[in-house]
Amino acid sequence: MRKLTYDEIRSRRLTTEQMKSAERLPIIAVVDSVRSLYNVGSIFRTSDGARVERLILTGFTPHPPRPEIEKTALGATQTVPWEYSRDPVPPIEALLARGVTVCALEITDASIPYTEMPRSAFPLALVVGNEISGISKEILNLASLAIEIPMAGMKQSLNVAVAYGIALFELARICRAGTDHR
Repeated sequence: MRKLTYDEIRSRRLTTEQMKSAERLPIIAVVDSVRSLYNVGSIFRTSDGARVERLILTGFTPHPPRPEIEKTALGATQTVPWEYSRDPVPPIEALLARGVTVCALEITDASIPYTEMPRSAFPLALVVGNEISGISKEILNLASLAIEIPMAGMKQSLNVAVAYGIALFELARICRAGTDHR
């Protein structure tokens, strides 16, 4: 086994120009009131890696152009389609009108493990919320379902960008598999 060089890895990746017309997963990420610019940048980078349809930044979530976002996004703000809306409700309602399933990444009395998402739930909007307070009641009321990442230790949650990455790549796997998990 040999570690690939940067150039070898880069030769396997799409260019910024190719990303503009590349097929994307039917997953839209809604990022509501995430305060950390570095978390936002990380969410952009993860979204690029999974090739999501787009990001919708809402509430007081900071948005590009910001050097702090670019520091962790590493150019993904140029390859991930994104939009900003101060009010999260109109874009979520527009997604619902399109037949998109709205899924909260949140611990609720009805949440299911993130690994049990049915393939039939796609196209999907994955909503992540504030680092401290999570997803607002207003947005949660619009969600069709909630998923959670089971926690085995003392802490009840992960960093929002980390949780987003874990959930997103599992959802991408389920979506690409084309059949339900069970």
